[in-house]
Amino acid sequence: MARKKVFSTKLPTQEQLMVPTLKALVKLGGSGTIEEINESVYQIAKLTDEQLQIPHDETGLRSEIDYRLAWSKTYLKKFGLIENSSRAVWSLTKSDIDVDKYDGYEIARQVREAGRATRPKEEVEEETIDFVEQIEDVKDWKELLLNVLLSIPPASFERLVQRLLRESGFVQVEVTGKSGDGGIDGKGIVKISGFLSFHILFQCKRYKGSISSSQIRDFRGAMQGRADKGLFVTTGTFSREAVKEATRDGAPPIDLIDGEQLCENLKEFKLGVETKFVEAVEIKNEWFSHL
Repeated sequence: MARKKVFSTKLPTQEQLMVPTLKALVKLGGSGTIEEINESVYQIAKLTDEQLQIPHDETGLRSEIDYRLAWSKTYLKKFGLIENSSRAVWSLTKSDIDVDKYDGYEIARQVREAGRATRPKEEVEEETIDFVEQIEDVKDWKELLLNVLLSIPPASFERLVQRLLRESGFVQVEVTGKSGDGGIDGKGIVKISGFLSFHILFQCKRYKGSISSSQIRDFRGAMQGRADKGLFVTTGTFSREAVKEATRDGAPPIDLIDGEQLCENLKEFKLGVETKFVEAVEIKNEWFSHL
């Protein structure tokens, strides 16, 4: 398991995040995606930008607060208050929940005690390790893929994004990459149900850090009057202010794809990423004893 970290900025514990998570789901109407829930928790818990920028580890693929929120959801699920679908949508198990009567530390205590009571200690500890390893496994393949993307030439990365957009249903996708064009790397058209079409300008940035709000503003300035929407693709992350700027009221919208989402998209369309399923065989000794 990972070593304990010391943070300069105090963060709420996974126990302290459980009630805000429940409140977020109530606010969202009873269900929401991980991104929607986490964003709502940030506001409810009044987390600062400095707190949200603390990485879980040196890769920067996941923030520490999102890591703790993942644990909070796991405990709430084991306690029976929330559930999740195969499409990563989390929901309350009952609509008339009284959030104020719950305490995160008490929920965690009961879940741990229930685990110890029903299974040997070794199995409980093994399950905890498995959960951490699931997160670490996700991090590992994405980290490897992002390192590959950071090593290829800029023109190759632009062509990769072009291919990804085509696989996603875009048409007339072109890589322009003109110098002095405000960072615009290409354009394309996305059609909705065969009736509506939107002209898109996109920017590709191979980057290991966090994209700032000023970079989003520069991109928007370059695309002004030339497209319906913008698309910013990076191998890095977006600062909280950059996300706000991308969806600012009264300004042309810009969709954002960070490194983690880019990895998921490449995996979905099998672009340089292959998923293999391993067959597990289990021998049931008790079955043979009845012969």
